[in-house]
Amino acid sequence: MMKVYRSEKAANKIRSTYDELLKQWGIPVKELMVPTMYGSTHIIITGKEDGKPLLMFHGVGDDSALMWIYNAKALGEYYKLYAIDTIGGPGKSLMGEKYNTSYDDVIWIDEIMNYFNLEKSSIIGVSHGGYLVQLYSLYRQEKIDKAISVSSSVPIDGSGSYLKTMMKIFLPEALFPTKKNVIRLLRKLSGSHVDVFTHNGIILKHYQWLLKGFNNMAMRYHKVRMFTEDEVEQIKDKIYYLVGLEDPFQKLGGAALLRKYNMNVKFYDGVGHGINHEIAEIINNEVIQIMEGKAAF
Repeated sequence: MMKVYRSEKAANKIRSTYDELLKQWGIPVKELMVPTMYGSTHIIITGKEDGKPLLMFHGVGDDSALMWIYNAKALGEYYKLYAIDTIGGPGKSLMGEKYNTSYDDVIWIDEIMNYFNLEKSSIIGVSHGGYLVQLYSLYRQEKIDKAISVSSSVPIDGSGSYLKTMMKIFLPEALFPTKKNVIRLLRKLSGSHVDVFTHNGIILKHYQWLLKGFNNMAMRYHKVRMFTEDEVEQIKDKIYYLVGLEDPFQKLGGAALLRKYNMNVKFYDGVGHGINHEIAEIINNEVIQIMEGKAAF
C-alpha cells in the first residue's frame, strides 16, 4: 500500500499541527471515520445541528483543518457542515485496498451521502475540491441543492496539462520547503492578503510540513476527467464559481475558460488562490447568499 507520508516524523508533525488548526476554528467539532469501499474517510462535523447540510472538499496537498479555518465558524451558524478529508490526501483519511485499483470520486461521495442518509445536500469545494463539485453535479444533479466551486475552473478538453500548470506554479519553492520558500510560495499563490497565511504561525508550520512530508503520489488515483462542451452545458446553470483574479491558476487560463463558457462566476480583484482565506468574511457572506438563493450572478 502506498504511503501518504514520507516518514513517521512527518506524519506526526502534520497530524499534530492539524489538531492545532482545528482548535483555531473556535467551535465544537466532532470527528468521524466513515467506512467506504476505498478506505476510511475522516470527516469533521460541526455547525447547526438542524441546519441544511453542506459537504466541503479541500484541494490537493492540503486538508480540511487548514482549508476551512476561516470559514467553519461563520458558515456553521447556519448550516450543518461536513468537512471531508480526501482519501490519499494529507488529512486523517486512510486508504483501503480498493483505493489503488478502482477508485471513483463519484462513488466515494455517494457512500458518504448514504452514510449520513443525505438524499440531497449542498456542496462546496476549493481548487481540486471545486473540480469534485463540478464532477458530482454532472453525475448526481438530483442529489445537489447548491453547488459552489471556489478557486477552480471548467475542466474542459483542451484546457492544458494540469501537471504542467502545477509545476509552473509550485516549483522550485515546493522542492525546497524552507520557511523562506514557504512564504515565497504563499506569496506566489496569494493576492494582497497573504498575511492571513504568513501571520499565522500554525498555518505556516503545517503548510511547511505538508510540503516536506506529504507524498503527492498518494493522490495519483484521483484522475481529473476533462468535460466535453455538452457536459459543461449540463452543469452551467448549477454551479457558482468564486474566483480571485490574482490566482495564478486563473492567470494561466482558468479565468478565460470561465468567461468563454459564460459560467456563473464572480471575480475578485487583488485576491489569489486562497480566496476563502484571504477575504474570508466576503466569501462566507457570498456562500450564505448562494445557499439561501439570494445571490446575484
